[in-house]
Amino acid sequence: MTTFLSAREAAELLGVRVETLYAYVSRGLLQSVPGSGRSRRYDRAEVERLKARRTPITEERVGESLHFGLPVLASEITLIENGRLFYRGREASRLAAESSFEECAALLWTGRSETATQLFPAAPPRAIPELPVLAPALAGLGRVEHFQVLLPLVAQADPAAWDQRPEAVARTGARVLRHLTSFAAGPEHWAGDLVATLARGWGCTGPREQRLLCASLVLCLDHELNVSSFTARCVASAGSTPYGAVHAGLAALQGTRHGGHTRRVEALLEESGSPDGLLDTMAARLRRGEALPGLGQKLYPEGDPRARELLRRVESLAPESEAAAWGRAYAAAGQELVGEHPTVDVGLVMTARVLHLPGDAALTLFALGRSVGWIAHAIEQYEVGQLIRPRARYTGVRPGTP
Repeated sequence: MTTFLSAREAAELLGVRVETLYAYVSRGLLQSVPGSGRSRRYDRAEVERLKARRTPITEERVGESLHFGLPVLASEITLIENGRLFYRGREASRLAAESSFEECAALLWTGRSETATQLFPAAPPRAIPELPVLAPALAGLGRVEHFQVLLPLVAQADPAAWDQRPEAVARTGARVLRHLTSFAAGPEHWAGDLVATLARGWGCTGPREQRLLCASLVLCLDHELNVSSFTARCVASAGSTPYGAVHAGLAALQGTRHGGHTRRVEALLEESGSPDGLLDTMAARLRRGEALPGLGQKLYPEGDPRARELLRRVESLAPESEAAAWGRAYAAAGQELVGEHPTVDVGLVMTARVLHLPGDAALTLFALGRSVGWIAHAIEQYEVGQLIRPRARYTGVRPGTP
């Protein structure tokens, strides 16, 4: 028989304040169930298991967990283990080879790839009446900025997005993804299939090219609680729609320490001029005390499997291409200079180059793929039904200090 504790009893057993207990719950370290009135109850056995952990979870360690530390939320979406990436128990690289983009989105949202046929109709998404008026202003912006401008217009006309049941959020997610794809490729290039639409809009319609395009999207679907996914999850916890969660994720993804890192890789290639000049350019940056972009992923000490798979595909598609030469040079220089492997950012940039995609395509692919993960995290957070609201550990001047 399950024995439940009050918040005060659970906090005393753990030796922490009640506020810290609530922080454990918000980070997924402990579960609570409704009690009488607005109170919550805690399973004594689970509290004791938490207490018995070898390393005590102090307030300081909870804070440290926000930077590559302790797991802070429970999730069934993505597993990173032993240098491999899995979506709902299936290896990402195999899904990239065997499944469509829509099937992978359905897998993350519903747990079943076969639901893709119901979620993604072939008809084009709803037209945006304001688009002709906004076209001049959008002309100077990148595609991710297009997403940020246009997505709120779609959201305003989609009241069904407030239905936060899992199956309803999956349908909203499909609408979001279809609109983003249409924005990226141009509405006039709609082809029913998401990858085919991108390929038509970006002029890479061969079957092998489309398979590489699909693989780049699938390998970016999710990556556990990266900053954009955590941001999207926080927004979902506030009760915002999936559109709001995706919009928030886009803002985070653009940062230079996240998806915007692709732009730093591209800048390094431009500075180098050719694959033969990459090693010297990287060495010069090291001498100046500058960081080398696109090398070393803390979660993959032996190399990012997403980058490895994309670079392998680039090499297979066009071994004599400059993009393949860049990929080889990047891997070799990283090993020689700092002993690090390329990250997914490098794989995306080389994919964009071998396919002769538009200049901002690497970040656009990242955003399109990762939007699937943001929706998946929103679905999980809606089901949890708890606001993510950590506390700050105050380190400033104390009241009354002269």
